[in-house]
Amino acid sequence: MRRVSYLPRSESSTSAASTSVADATVIASRPRIDDVARVASCSTATVDRVLNQRGGVRGMTAERVLSAARQLGYVPQDASIASVLAEPMRLSFLLPSGTNRYLHMLADSINRGSDLIKPYNVRCRCHTTEGFDPHALAAALLKLARHSDGIAFMPLEHPVVREAANELDARGVPIVTLISDLTHSHRAAFVGMDNRAAGRTAGLLLSRFIAAPPERECKIALFAGSLAYRGHEEREMGFRHFLREHFPGAHVVGLREGYDDAQSNYLQARQLLSEHPDLAGIYNVGGASDGIARAMAEAGRARNVVLIAHGLTPDTRALLIDGTIDAVINIYPQTLVLNTVRVFTNLRDGRPALNGVEPARINIVLAENLP
Repeated sequence: MRRVSYLPRSESSTSAASTSVADATVIASRPRIDDVARVASCSTATVDRVLNQRGGVRGMTAERVLSAARQLGYVPQDASIASVLAEPMRLSFLLPSGTNRYLHMLADSINRGSDLIKPYNVRCRCHTTEGFDPHALAAALLKLARHSDGIAFMPLEHPVVREAANELDARGVPIVTLISDLTHSHRAAFVGMDNRAAGRTAGLLLSRFIAAPPERECKIALFAGSLAYRGHEEREMGFRHFLREHFPGAHVVGLREGYDDAQSNYLQARQLLSEHPDLAGIYNVGGASDGIARAMAEAGRARNVVLIAHGLTPDTRALLIDGTIDAVINIYPQTLVLNTVRVFTNLRDGRPALNGVEPARINIVLAENLP
């Protein structure tokens, strides 16, 4: 959309000597940007953004600015709000399909929108694709690029995904990696928690809940959605490093990939508990912890196996309350959406991608501090 500047045109170039007193009076009487700001009760920066179509201003505020500008003769009387507001930035979010309830909550937050993102003049829409097929993910990215001004997605660590992401960047469609990052890609920013720190946090929580001396031998198990997600791999690395440093008696009896599917996690957890009746704890790096919890309950182990999970959802909330899950490591979906929108609007307005975007905090949720 072509920008149309409503700023007054400068005077024709003439010498100071030839400027008449009448001309000077006319120039002095012309409204200025600070006059519009005063009448509209806002800053000059806001006036500039509205009249020069830079977006990021609430509709009511933009209408107030335009009304003041018309009143003062700063813009034509027939100028409408539609003529000064830029078209909304079209943002697409691409998430894995499946039964991961946290991702369903994130999709709902994206599609519903909220008052938090209204000032940014964006239109957000969530799309899904097969979560563990890199070729399907790459194809979906290239398809979305045809009608998107920016794309945020959960990447699989795979060359075909990396190439698709870099092709989008070459086309001028900025990309943001969400929850999990993508190495050696031309993404504009990563939005999510520090996954290595999250894994170390899980190690600390599990060791404290087991409450055994660091040297005492005990068995620990790991579940992940897929190590094709760099974020899941980083969580595993952080977890194992913490145990080696602070809980050397812990022995990890393997890592199971459940693809964030409750039934898959249930079947693998049932077998795990049968093979290791002395299992002390489980860290689920990914989603669908309800499947693991169901196997623990059926085996009568819900209260003697420590379970650390990710993502506060209705099911993990209930499992915290009944004591099956001991702690949930969480980042609120609204935070992810807002930070992503801020990144894209920074890029639109020519600012550094992470300008004013605070790092996502890792929240530790227990039964006693449930929000």
